[in-house]
Amino acid sequence: MRIGFNLPISGPMAVAADMARVAQLGEELGFEYLTLTDHIALPDVASPGYPYSESGEFYSPDPGFRHEQLTAAAWIAAKTDKIRIVLAVMVVPHRPAIVAAKMLTTIDVLSGGRLDIGIGAGWQKVEIDAVATTPFEERGAVTDEYIDAFKAVWTQKHVKFDGKYTKIDGLLIDPKPDQKPYPPIWVGGETGPSMRRAARVGDVWYPIGSNKANMLDTLPRLEAGIAKLRDLVAKAGRNPSKVGVAYRVKRHGQPAPLASDGNRKLFTGSIGNVIEDIAALKKIGVTAMDFDFEGRDTGKAIEEMKKFREVVLARI
Repeated sequence: MRIGFNLPISGPMAVAADMARVAQLGEELGFEYLTLTDHIALPDVASPGYPYSESGEFYSPDPGFRHEQLTAAAWIAAKTDKIRIVLAVMVVPHRPAIVAAKMLTTIDVLSGGRLDIGIGAGWQKVEIDAVATTPFEERGAVTDEYIDAFKAVWTQKHVKFDGKYTKIDGLLIDPKPDQKPYPPIWVGGETGPSMRRAARVGDVWYPIGSNKANMLDTLPRLEAGIAKLRDLVAKAGRNPSKVGVAYRVKRHGQPAPLASDGNRKLFTGSIGNVIEDIAALKKIGVTAMDFDFEGRDTGKAIEEMKKFREVVLARI
């Protein structure tokens, strides 16, 4: 079981010195990876329809004050030595396939092979309309094709790719990633198309339990989701045991009402419950999980991370 944490690149903690300090602390404390989120432009409203919170609001303040994800990942790689860097997740339609593949390769090479590429199709229409060169309604197809284009760029000497959105005719695109054949791909999302994408191309399925439309917030619900994934992987002609599961924990160690299925929500309650849930998720096949800490104040975040190391990581 790999344990990671989210490194804020938006809001009050998105200051160079604080970002470096928290990333380096996470490395020192023994977290195995850190995650970085991806938005480029957001509407100026308090509740933009964020699908992963009950209110629809972003968990962090000032979500529009945000560094570009891949640039930030390269910078964090230069400030750390061994912790892995997980894109959680990169909105694939945001960037043209060849440019994105090149940027991802650059991060992997310059970090010494420490990149994991979380990917998603995106959910916010106004952002994709403003940023992408492809239609919002086709974002799923775009994502699937771009991933295939990435793999062509990463593995072929004279790269050839003939898709609807991307065409490459024998170009040289070097260097290739340090990790062979390419960095691990974590497929985010809880919907049917996202899960089928994870089954087809993912090294890891990476859901968030709090998606209101596809709840995976209790042990029975997550266990059912993993069983569905295994079935989809087998139907895709792949070995289900070769696809890991990473789980993103947005809040932990806090009281909360029971979930709508009558069970305790995962990672709510006491620290003892958090430890129990880590063990339970490991038992059902979860291979990695990451936690959010205080996103408004660097000092509080550092306190929470150190406490988590003492009361959770030291006991698992």
